[in-house]
Amino acid sequence: MRNILISILIVSLYSLSTIAQNSANIQLPSPQKEGGLPVMKALQNRKSSRTYVAGKDLTNQQISNLLWAAYGFNRDNKRTAPSATDSQEFTLYVFIKSGIYKWDDKKNSLLLLSSGDSRALAGKQDFVKDASLNIVYVADYNKLTKYNTEIEKSNMAHINCGYISQNVYIYCASAGLATIVRGWIDKDAIAKKLQLPAHQKVIVAQSVGYDK
Repeated sequence: MRNILISILIVSLYSLSTIAQNSANIQLPSPQKEGGLPVMKALQNRKSSRTYVAGKDLTNQQISNLLWAAYGFNRDNKRTAPSATDSQEFTLYVFIKSGIYKWDDKKNSLLLLSSGDSRALAGKQDFVKDASLNIVYVADYNKLTKYNTEIEKSNMAHINCGYISQNVYIYCASAGLATIVRGWIDKDAIAKKLQLPAHQKVIVAQSVGYDK
């Protein structure tokens, strides 16, 4: 009887832990796919910003719009950014004040990986911690099946990542937000924090927020 009660207690604690973890996830609203500036005007406004208003968060709607523009699905199983051989090898990790999240692109939700403000980990520049949001782009080299060497896979991953980060630039220019893509990051520290396997590589990071 005692063993049965202990088993029930363990199952109950596990269930409560799972519920608590799930409740910390963020279900984003559907992205708004209309409005914004004309493309030519957004290109005119595109720039990199290195000063951000600290303490000003993005709304969940803005995050949803941003992530969809970056790498969302705009038709059946196809994305807003191209990829060589349609590899679709990227996962986007979102660093905001409340924690680090993995973007579930199919459900448009943020899955909590780590609570607490880890924005400073997403880059070595002082302004990174002040940005409302930092995206870390991670490529799964196992999906780059048409390429044989690490150099080939790295080259294609960086090219594909450029398309995604440029989408973020254009969205931010249209939405009145500031952004900059950054290569000066501690990839090993980020990979350790995200608990990435060896075949998943941190490529670059990108800050988004409000310009001072």
